[in-house]
Amino acid sequence: MPFSENVMMLAAEAEAALAQNFAAIDRMAYENTCRVMEAFKEERVSDACFAGTTGYGYDDRGREVLDRVWARVFDTEAALVRHNFVNGTHALSTALFGLLRPNDTLLAVTGKPYDTLDGVIGIDGANGDGSLADFGVKYDAIEMRDGTIDNDAVCQRVREDESVRVVFIQRSKGYQNRRTLTPEEITATYNAVHAVRDNVYVVVDNCYGEFTCTAEPKADLLVGSLIKNPGGGMALTGGYLAGSERAVTLASYRLTTVGTGGEVGATLGQNRNMFLGLFYAPHTTAAALKTAHLAAYVFEKMGFLAEPKWSESRADIIQTVVTHSADTLCAFCRGIQAGSPVDAYVEPQPWAMPGYSDEVIMAAGAFVQGASVELSADGPIRPPYTVFFQGGLTYESGKYGVLTAADYVSKMN
Repeated sequence: MPFSENVMMLAAEAEAALAQNFAAIDRMAYENTCRVMEAFKEERVSDACFAGTTGYGYDDRGREVLDRVWARVFDTEAALVRHNFVNGTHALSTALFGLLRPNDTLLAVTGKPYDTLDGVIGIDGANGDGSLADFGVKYDAIEMRDGTIDNDAVCQRVREDESVRVVFIQRSKGYQNRRTLTPEEITATYNAVHAVRDNVYVVVDNCYGEFTCTAEPKADLLVGSLIKNPGGGMALTGGYLAGSERAVTLASYRLTTVGTGGEVGATLGQNRNMFLGLFYAPHTTAAALKTAHLAAYVFEKMGFLAEPKWSESRADIIQTVVTHSADTLCAFCRGIQAGSPVDAYVEPQPWAMPGYSDEVIMAAGAFVQGASVELSADGPIRPPYTVFFQGGLTYESGKYGVLTAADYVSKMN
């Protein structure tokens, strides 16, 4: 093995300590796989669903069946699953532009959303670039309280302000040092909001959370990326929206046109990868969860602060490690890159990445460019220099990457 003796001993110690955690993850993966298998059977998935269409894409059976399968798996009325979404931010933008109208308010209830939505929302106000702010949509945020959504404050705002049209929840932490929300917590907020007013849409950025629990949150729209958990490492691009029939329809009108919505769109041979990705997703997510537990154990024992801690259950695949220095953050990311199957010879450098307020270093030696469900690590170059680590298509490859990163970091000391 190409690792130091100390790192190998840490890995063996970690796997012994994590045996019960890994067994629980395996049980969850089986339960989630059962959900997927039942949906495939009920919707009569067949080889004919894998054929691609061109042009307008009318009567694309695979596309229509995939939407119905997705809705069953995510326990929603409808779904829109498309390779046309270029990333999760595009899917979120489509959802928000579909649901919000001039003079409406977008209320973020988990603090400011992820950095890449700043331009979509127009956080700094109308600037002529076509943001929601340019179309007269207002924005406000309610900070979390003690690591949870402040449902009392949210409901009071919804009750008193009729302009609130979308309550926006970000399940995962993004670039914040906060706890990820569980499906139960998000569902509680959904129920509380709708008990106050029916004409409000609860929209959830579900990225990184799919299949980490045995159920998804209740929402008017769940939004995510296919190159994260639900694509299972097989989808080459794409995103999804799943929720109420009305909300999915309105969002579909922004992806295509009013009146055509989800009834058009050539699939160009991508159906098979999206079906296969969903089939693999529970297993792939389980591998990523095990890799995250391993990373937390190893780096905690090396003296770093890990969140979640190695023994804690998770509601997404993201693992953070507070490195306390730019050099250590970069060493971690370079170790992940060197422990990847693709571009292992590349040394990532911090750079001014579009959509981010600080320089960011990103490591991702992936088969699909930017696929976060594959082994990857990144972080903004700002105190406390937290690295955000996720993925691993297989536990074995994830372990290899974690131990490589540990070697890189240990050699700094």
